Amino acid sequence: MKVRELAVPGAYEFSPDVHRDERGAFVAHYTASAFSAAVGHPLRLGQNHHSVSRRGTVRGVHYADVPPGQAKMVTCVSGELLDVVVDLRVGSATFGRWDSVRLDPVSYRAVYLEEGLGHAFIALRDDTVAAYLNSEEYNPGAEHEIDPFDPALGLPWPKDLEYLVSERDRNAPGLAEAERAGLLPSYEVCRALHPRRG
Repeated sequence: MKVRELAVPGAYEFSPDVHRDERGAFVAHYTASAFSAAVGHPLRLGQNHHSVSRRGTVRGVHYADVPPGQAKMVTCVSGELLDVVVDLRVGSATFGRWDSVRLDPVSYRAVYLEEGLGHAFIALRDDTVAAYLNSEEYNPGAEHEIDPFDPALGLPWPKDLEYLVSERDRNAPGLAEAERAGLLPSYEVCRALHPRRG
């Protein structure tokens, strides 16, 4: 398992070993020991779910109130997606910065993001299936969104696609508006969840 921290601290790309033979392939996206060694704490599992998306579907930028927040480990088990992590933690040195990783069932990469980070993706093929391990169960009252097309973020959505966006995400506030309204998580509060990160 190879692990790389992304340009947003607290977000990681995991590239697992793929075991192939004449039957196909076997891969472990997540092992507790490799995960804990890389990020410095175990992944608490509160919910596992997946989404199925048409080509051009944009989901996010989503985040949850901290505490408790919602850490996520995301993989793509069918199709292909561009996964994006955004630092939404007010007071972070990288506030507003994003990074992206292409996920598919060929490379088998996964992305992990800690509590307080925003998550979004765009489906690059029809019937793209994203699978999530979440640290907390879905709590609609604690879930929020940022406009995925906020020009201040400049997220890397491909220009050659027709975007499919939910009304919730289409009407979401931009980053500056959410910050002014006090809707974003505090870097200090997020950091206290995992003190080893320093």
